[in-house]
Amino acid sequence: MRVVGLMSGTSADGIDAVAAEIRSTEDGLGMRQLAFEHVAWSAEEKGAIESLIAGGGDTRSLSRAGFQLGARFAEAALRVVRRSGLGLGAFDLIGSHGQTVWHEVEEGGVVQSTLQIGEAAVIAERTGITTVADFRVADVAAGGQGAPLISIFDQYFLRPAAGSEGCRAVQNIGGIGNVTFLTGGESEGATLAFDTGPGNALIDWAAAHATDGAMQYDEDGRLAAQGRREDSLVERWLGHPFFQQKPPKSTGRELFSGEMAARFQQEAADNGLSAADFTATVTELTAASIAESYRRFAPKPVAEVVACGGGARNPFLLARIGAQLRRRCGGNVPIVRYGEVEGVPGDEESKEALGFALLARLTIRGESGNVPACTGAKGARVLGKISPGRNFQALVERLQGNVDSG
Repeated sequence: MRVVGLMSGTSADGIDAVAAEIRSTEDGLGMRQLAFEHVAWSAEEKGAIESLIAGGGDTRSLSRAGFQLGARFAEAALRVVRRSGLGLGAFDLIGSHGQTVWHEVEEGGVVQSTLQIGEAAVIAERTGITTVADFRVADVAAGGQGAPLISIFDQYFLRPAAGSEGCRAVQNIGGIGNVTFLTGGESEGATLAFDTGPGNALIDWAAAHATDGAMQYDEDGRLAAQGRREDSLVERWLGHPFFQQKPPKSTGRELFSGEMAARFQQEAADNGLSAADFTATVTELTAASIAESYRRFAPKPVAEVVACGGGARNPFLLARIGAQLRRRCGGNVPIVRYGEVEGVPGDEESKEALGFALLARLTIRGESGNVPACTGAKGARVLGKISPGRNFQALVERLQGNVDSG
């Protein structure tokens, strides 16, 4: 089965689009990446997304954004199909995460609602390919966090070999950080996943404000590397109740927001920190929150960290995570980027989009996509909503006839 996966994360920097082939194998599933594209949001689109995340806009602006973003997701799908060298008719499905603009978590960790926009019917209409989207809501309806959802991808493709000591931490660093802890050769219940807190969200805000908007993120951590971190502030900020909360748990930019960043910046300024110092200090907060999450909640000592997401391309941040792991967990824990792991499909740029391609494939076959031990849902659930494309009838006939090799 050939599937396009579409993803725009909490950093809201653009759409990751991947074309993949997924096949059943004797060992479970095999996946091969065929092509990848990143389609950046325009400044206007990014501004609109950030306004919605901050609670701005009315119902008209929210509705229009859903259709406009759907058209942009469709454009990204068409671009990655062209890059693959295959025609639209060669693809069976599109799996679209959409763009999260709201993830409402009450005190105590109960998710009341979650909203991802980017109309799937628009994607299906413009591509002709049946599209599965809105994956989080079924898990939330079943009492789960609706996140992290990529844990099932991690189970399929990143579980360590049976008998491996300790556990492997698959750490995604997008706008928000999340981790999946995997142990070798054990049951699903041994997998644990949750959001660790801020990933790049506060760092991006600091870099943009330090440069009057000239930088949208701290490339390679160069700005933070010029600064002096203030460890007393890091420890104070780690006192936030989210970091103390036990998994399963999730969060978003509703909490780790521009408002929080501005408040932290004022505290930093009151302590005599420069803009570079503040960037270094919030970078340290991300690193410390990841390491502290491992110390508190990892089911076994962490033997290896696999980093993915945009933050995996920040060598300064990865170095600070390593330092914080030595401080809080003891010993040197190897950190590798996802693309350096032998045998995995794609790389750290495409991994999340590949995950939503996998989820679409599971949905169309009536298979569950959540991992209840990770999200806290009452049980396994088939995720997503299906918007039929012009290939829908042929796709259903293939599945009913058992002729699909994927």
